[in-house]
Parts: sequence; structure tokens; C-alpha cells
Amino acid sequence: MPDAVELATLTQIKNIEESTGKPFGEWVALARKHGGKHGEMMKFLKEKHGLGHGNANLIAIKAREVDTPPVGANTDPADPWFTDKKAALRPIYDAVAEQVKKFGDDVEFSPKKTYMSLRRKKQFGCIMPTTATRIDVGINLKSAKPTKRLLAEKTGAMFTHRVPVSDVKEVDQELLAWLKRAYDES
Repeated sequence: MPDAVELATLTQIKNIEESTGKPFGEWVALARKHGGKHGEMMKFLKEKHGLGHGNANLIAIKAREVDTPPVGANTDPADPWFTDKKAALRPIYDAVAEQVKKFGDDVEFSPKKTYMSLRRKKQFGCIMPTTATRIDVGINLKSAKPTKRLLAEKTGAMFTHRVPVSDVKEVDQELLAWLKRAYDES
């Protein structure tokens, strides 16, 4: 049974849908497509679509949630990471994800707030849009020696190594071999 806050949120969602004639998931998808920070989304929804402050706030909150996409929204959980300045990184993310899916039916993509965790029995890697020009591919390879490209992470970091990737051409056999090895060891 939903608690009082959940019930109030569900009621507000229903009211938004009734008053606008548009499913809540479409509003969230629209806000995500617009992108930006919470306040920028709210301003967009209020000024361009005439929504009130409370409704715009709820939609912006839900648009920024990654782990729980809204009901009715047909969005990829990685979509919010590739707005604005990071939009050009999406082909790199897609190329890595596409290749990792080929490792086996037991590969699990687990979205976190700022990155995609790659799991099998345990986490073996991640894809993280780090800057506007670079994705870092985190890899757990305890026995691997660092190279010029396979950079060692600090002790206690989430991964033992990371590979900076700035171009889809860098999603090559070397990178995929490191990821596959980490997958096999997990």
C-alpha cells in the first residue's frame, strides 16, 4: 500500500494528465529531451507549456531520476546522461553497450545516477560519460598491469582500471578484450 507521500504524488500525476490531456510519461520525456538542470527544466515547462510551479517541479524531479523511469515513458535510462554538452558521446556509449551485450545472456546493465554498471555475478565494468568530450570505461581486472591506455585506478576505487574513450573508433578489439576478460573473471 502506498504511503501518504506516494498517494499524493499519484494524485498529482493523475491531475496533470487530466488537466493537460497528455500522459505523465510524455511530460517527463519532453523534460528529459529539453535537458539541463532541474531549474532549467522547470522554467521550460512553465514558460513554454504553461504548467504551474508544483507540476513543473514534479515533472523535473521525475525527469532527472535515472534508476526509475516514469510509467509510460519509453526512454532509455542512459538518455539523461547525453543531453546538452555530452550529446556527442552517445555513439560511443552505444558502441560499447552493443559489444558488451554480445558477451553473453547473463550480462546485466544496471543504471546508476551517473553511469551504467556492467554486471554478471558481480560488477565487471561500467560506462561513464565523464566530461563533455570523454567517456571512461571502468574495468575490474585485478591481475592486469597498467598500460598507456589501460590506466590504473587508486586503491579502493570502484574499478581497478579505466580506459578513456573520446572517439567511437577507440571502441576497438583491445578495449573489448579487456572488458571480455573482466566479464570472464566476474
